[in-house]
Formats: sequence, structure tokens, C-alpha cells
Amino acid sequence: MKAMSSVRMIGEVKRDSPEVIFLSEAFTRPRVMERLAKGGFTQSYTYFAWRSAKWELTEYLIELTQTELAEYMRPNFWPNTPDILTEQLQTGGRPVFAARLLLAATLGASYGIYGPAFELMEGRNLRPGSEEYLDSEKYQLREWKPGPEGTLEPLITAVNVARRDHPALRRNDGLRFHHVDNDMLIAYSKHDPASRDTVVMVVNLDPNHMQAGWVGLDLGALDIDPAQPFQAHDVLDGSTYLWSGSHNYVELRPDQSPGHILHLRRHLRTERDFEYFG
Repeated sequence: MKAMSSVRMIGEVKRDSPEVIFLSEAFTRPRVMERLAKGGFTQSYTYFAWRSAKWELTEYLIELTQTELAEYMRPNFWPNTPDILTEQLQTGGRPVFAARLLLAATLGASYGIYGPAFELMEGRNLRPGSEEYLDSEKYQLREWKPGPEGTLEPLITAVNVARRDHPALRRNDGLRFHHVDNDMLIAYSKHDPASRDTVVMVVNLDPNHMQAGWVGLDLGALDIDPAQPFQAHDVLDGSTYLWSGSHNYVELRPDQSPGHILHLRRHLRTERDFEYFG
């Protein structure tokens, strides 16, 4: 489809049906992807699937959310697709699938997964070095059943409930990264000005080992009084932590949880008296 004809078509459809969403389903060169976004596509695929190191994720998300690109491109994060099974998903097992789900759903306002293959943690590739699925659904009908590692359904449900309950997670412009003294831990926050909803995420990027470190929160950006303690309530498992000051300790075990989604509450008068920031 020629660029001008696609722009005209999108304009005509949007005029009559503004609720229609156009997804630019193209993993292509950055400039081509950007031109598709400028042409009117509502959402665009991204290179999230291949960004795994802390510095890669940070650099890429800053580009998507804090540069001119944010003015016209709305990214959609997919850890896998019917065409893409990354090396990380092939070798990392359940902890990698869990972490990639949490990252996709909380870094980006829009995310998706390729159905049962991701939920049931399918990691078999067609051949060594290939990102193609073995027994791909593109060529055959498959009956899916949970394997030895079970299913990610409970985590997927919990993450989606968090996205429903916290408008900050449905925005891109409120994303801010925070320092952690461990490159295997990544910390970032999201804020929604309208509801004053603030959430902080900390994710373990190491699927094989427990990782721990001190998270250095930018309290000014989070509108937190450094002289007062505050609560960090994990909406994934219900745990609550009493934090104080900008540096607080985090310990994450990949066999238990990929990370935290922390809803912050400010101190009022006593240790038992708090209110949510949102």
C-alpha cells in the first residue's frame, strides 16, 4: 500500500469511525517505522522484544517517551509474536516470561502477548539460532495444555488488574527511571497528574539468581516529603513495605516474583495512618 493511499484511507475511516485502532504491524527500520506512525497509525510495533539489558531498556524508553518521537508514535510492546520467539524466551524459562510480561505491561501504555504460546511459556524454536517457533500455529492447528511449568495466567491477571486500577500505567509521558546500584535491577515510576496516581516498578532482569540493591528514588519527582516515611504497597502480592528517605532496599528472587508494582502511600500522623498518593 502506498504511503499516501494509506494516509487517506486512515483519515477517511477515522472521520466516520474515530474509535477504530490502526496497528502498524511492522518490525522494520526505525525511520520507516516512524514514517508509518506519522502517517496516522494509532499504535506501532517496537524493538522491545530485543531490548533486554538495563541500559538498552532505559535508552530505548527515553527515546520513545521523552523525545520528539513521543509526539506522534504510540508504542505497543510485545515480548513475543507468532513470528518472534527471542533467544531470551528460548532459554530463560518461567522467570524470563514473567519478567518480560511485567516490563511490557508497565513500561508501555499499550502491550500485548501472543496468546497461549506466551501464557504457557513455549520456548522451543525451529532450529538453533532461529527465532521461529517449532510447530508454529502459522502452519497448523494446535491444542494447548499446561506443561511442567504450569501457566502464567495468575500473573497476567494480576498485572492486568493493576493496569485497570492504576491510570498511571496507561500513560507513557509519566515514565521516569530511578537509580539502582545493581545493573540486574531496573527501577522506574509512572505518574498520572489527573488522578495523582503514582506507582513504582522494580524488576529483576536476572532469571537465574536473586538480585538485591538499593533503589534511589527521585523523591522530588514523586512529590514525596523526604522527612516523612511512606508505604510502598505491592499490588501483585499484597505485601506492604515501610520506606523512608530516597534509598530503600529491594530483594527479588526470580523463582518467587519477577518484580514489584508498588503503589505509594504518604504518612499522615501515626505509623498506622497513611493515605494513597492517588
